[in-house]
Amino acid sequence: MNAKDKVITTAVANGDMPFAVAMAGNAKGIAYHGAAGDAAPGRKAAADTVFRIFSMTKAVGSTAAMILVDRGKLDVDTPVEAILPEFAKIQVIERFDGDKPVMRAPRRKATIRHLATHTSGLAYEFWNADVPRYMAATGHPTILSGTKASMFYPMVCDPGTRWEYGISIDWLGQVVEKIDGRRIDRFLQEEIFGPLGMTDTACEVQDHMKDRLAAVSARGGDGKFAPFELAPPSQPEFYGMGHTLYSTATDYMTFLRLFLNKGTLNGHKVLSEQGVERMLGDHMNGLTFDKMTTIAPAVTADVDIFPGVRKTHSFGFVRNEADIPGMRSAGSQSWAGVCNTHYWFDPKKDIAAVIMTQSLPFLEPPFARTYEAYEKAVYAEGVA
Repeated sequence: MNAKDKVITTAVANGDMPFAVAMAGNAKGIAYHGAAGDAAPGRKAAADTVFRIFSMTKAVGSTAAMILVDRGKLDVDTPVEAILPEFAKIQVIERFDGDKPVMRAPRRKATIRHLATHTSGLAYEFWNADVPRYMAATGHPTILSGTKASMFYPMVCDPGTRWEYGISIDWLGQVVEKIDGRRIDRFLQEEIFGPLGMTDTACEVQDHMKDRLAAVSARGGDGKFAPFELAPPSQPEFYGMGHTLYSTATDYMTFLRLFLNKGTLNGHKVLSEQGVERMLGDHMNGLTFDKMTTIAPAVTADVDIFPGVRKTHSFGFVRNEADIPGMRSAGSQSWAGVCNTHYWFDPKKDIAAVIMTQSLPFLEPPFARTYEAYEKAVYAEGVA
């Protein structure tokens, strides 16, 4: 048993994860895959296990937008409302008068770049206490309702002033639809999934995927995992590029390897080399990724990636700006999905990897320790 296998099998045996699928590879291909535990009752976790990847969708939606940038059809500094006029209705929460939110117009217009870097001022209800307070006061639906009305979350700060993690990429997906004319699921299939051979990635669980879908678990007060129902809305009014996709570790590794191969994979050019270089650069205009402090600990722990290391955001990913000893290099890109599906890729060292399960809370300490141990094992042993 190699060190990577030992990390995931030990984690599952210890109850740190309900099950695990892990892969690592490089530009040439997937060199390692391992699995441990049962992905669903009576079904072992495997390379073809299907996951709700939630926010791992964001990088795919951002890539869709970068395809349009690459083709000269979209400028990253265009105001969102110039493409989607309805975006201009969104206002900033100034304060609360009792339970009533007092709103004002934003002091600057949010741009495509603001959406891609989560600096638009839009925040999820799990990360900014003003948002659930606003939702309770107004009856505003959660983005997971899948309704068009749910997109109109308020801003919690002016665009371009700070990192606030929220529904920005859902709006970015709508920008792609408006400019291109195809619905986003068709765009993804024809421009990304089809060319790359990602046959197990889709906005809905396809018939050939159903018997491989993993079950979600949540850690209870007794410290043990129990079944928990959580999934993107099926047949929604719009497919939100913040959360909607299902995929496998194998397919997502293919997506990550696209970037290690500078935009062309298996003979299919999805982005130009210049487009990839532009996408992976720092797009935050001097701002940084900030520690995310949870207000919903049953759903997620705090997110403080590599404390003390400067982190920014590219057009699709969180980007670390310094080498991490024994781990990823400066310029590496990463993110995750709320049910603990995680990935990173390191262009400098030609490494991409995933470690995936289906559990809550997100990035709870046992999982965070496992992720760190797995990454160290990947760099110590190599991807094979």
